[in-house]
Amino acid sequence: MKIKYLSIFAALVALSFSSCSESFLDHAPDERTEIDTEDKIIKLLNSAYPGANYSWIAELSSDNLIDNQAPHLPTKPWEKQVETHYNWSSYDRWDDQLFRFEPASMATYGDYDSPGMLWSDYYSSIAICNSALDAAEKVIAENHGEVSEKLKAAMAEAHLVRAYSHFGLVNMFAQAYKDEEASKKDIGVPYVTVLEDVVQKEYNRLNVSEVYRLIQEDLEKGLKDISEINYKVPKWHFNVNAAHAFAARFYLYKREWAKVIEHANAVLGTDNNTLMNMMMDYSIFTECSTGDDYSNAWQDPQLNNNLMLLVTNSLLERRCFGYRYSCAGPSARDIFMISSNHDFWKSYYVCPIALVSGMCFGSSTHDYGYINSKIFEQFEYSDKIARIGYPHIILRAFTANELLLERAEAYIMLGQYDAGCSDLCAYWNNSIDKFSEADYKQYFEGGYILKITKPMIEKYYAGNTGHGNCFENWDFTQTNISSSYVIPHEATPYMNCLNAFRRFETMFEGLRFFDLKRWGVNYTHTVGLYKEQIELAGNDVRRAIEVPWETISAGMASSRGPIEAANSNRLVFNEEDFRIK
Repeated sequence: MKIKYLSIFAALVALSFSSCSESFLDHAPDERTEIDTEDKIIKLLNSAYPGANYSWIAELSSDNLIDNQAPHLPTKPWEKQVETHYNWSSYDRWDDQLFRFEPASMATYGDYDSPGMLWSDYYSSIAICNSALDAAEKVIAENHGEVSEKLKAAMAEAHLVRAYSHFGLVNMFAQAYKDEEASKKDIGVPYVTVLEDVVQKEYNRLNVSEVYRLIQEDLEKGLKDISEINYKVPKWHFNVNAAHAFAARFYLYKREWAKVIEHANAVLGTDNNTLMNMMMDYSIFTECSTGDDYSNAWQDPQLNNNLMLLVTNSLLERRCFGYRYSCAGPSARDIFMISSNHDFWKSYYVCPIALVSGMCFGSSTHDYGYINSKIFEQFEYSDKIARIGYPHIILRAFTANELLLERAEAYIMLGQYDAGCSDLCAYWNNSIDKFSEADYKQYFEGGYILKITKPMIEKYYAGNTGHGNCFENWDFTQTNISSSYVIPHEATPYMNCLNAFRRFETMFEGLRFFDLKRWGVNYTHTVGLYKEQIELAGNDVRRAIEVPWETISAGMASSRGPIEAANSNRLVFNEEDFRIK
């Protein structure tokens, strides 16, 4: 169905935030700098990466946060198990709407971390990619069909960024991919592949299946020619490893398990020596003492584990702590696998992996919740005297650790449980082996953390064990997603372990929301003093975040309609706070 509305750019970018320098899209075509050489195309692609951050929308829409105004049990297991609540305000009023799974009608394109900013910025990214590809075709024509290696790599990068931005849009503003036929019935997003040269244009809001097909086309074109020839620090761009990691995630969401393994192996290798080299190095935290120290360590582009980093404009860190919605109570217990008697560690209520790396900063005076140093803010001053500027969050778009868990899931879904369990064990055990010498001696040799085995996973994560992230079985995937999505009962302990590890690994980075969508997990938000229960079933239309109200006012169909219609204070933890008392 064709939807007539104001240009995705002209209408949206004009309303979006203006914290950065003027975009070339702010000028009429005849006023723009002519993009007529491969070097100019490469420079143009520096601005092609989306600067909006999806993490807050996703975390708020997932089961990772609670409403502190609703009575809940304390996070720490030794405290008196009495429900309490705090009358803290929301950071923004539209946070209340998203937590209730409602459209963020109080947000605008100018609000950091809002659906409007995400929508406009991702489509701005797509437009720049289209401009780069159009310019590249003209350069090739002028060179009589000859294509240099640098230009070939730049075109591959443009295809990958265009695919990445559409992938983010469809997974946020549409239903999860179900299968080729079923997803034809779910409304997707416009897939823009042409240079926008008019103020008004007609677009198709395609179905989800069509969007995935076009993403795959761009992805495959990008994979074919991507290289690191154009950049001195390739981690800030799509590089070879990042391209394979993106492919693995795409095929994971599409449930093409063999391709997930193929692309994961291209990065992680097939032997433990290569894998160890790519995994997170926890020894780098030994000299860290503040949140900034830990954050800089996590976001270091020299880390092998970081495959691609994006600079985003975001207030994510400020929103996550000390306001109405935070990681506390039952959600914190599930994310950190908090327990006073865990099979995998003892004497601390969170595992030492989180302790040595600053994953759980908090306050000991009130249960404000916890925040992860991965997402601490990097502030860019535009005027140091006036102390004004732009807040940035470095988004770790792809990491080797998360990629390993994707491969584990693919093995499990293929019924290769030994291989899947080997990856789950490697995620945990190799992390311990990557501790500093002092931390290894203290925590592992001291007996505070154990290396795990397949029997340990099978015992702890079997069936309905009464602790978070576990299901008695995973039959709900067939009802909530697709009849072809069958997870056999024997896979239950491995999927439960995977669920716990993925939630722990990706906390505050937004991926939990997409996992809940693609698995079809039912979950509930408890709201307010009277504990109103708002359930989100696995096939609920509210799983699709509603597109910005400004876009709907301009003629865009609702995400939830039928296809036919179309600087926060740094908080340093004290290790003693985490001992079981």
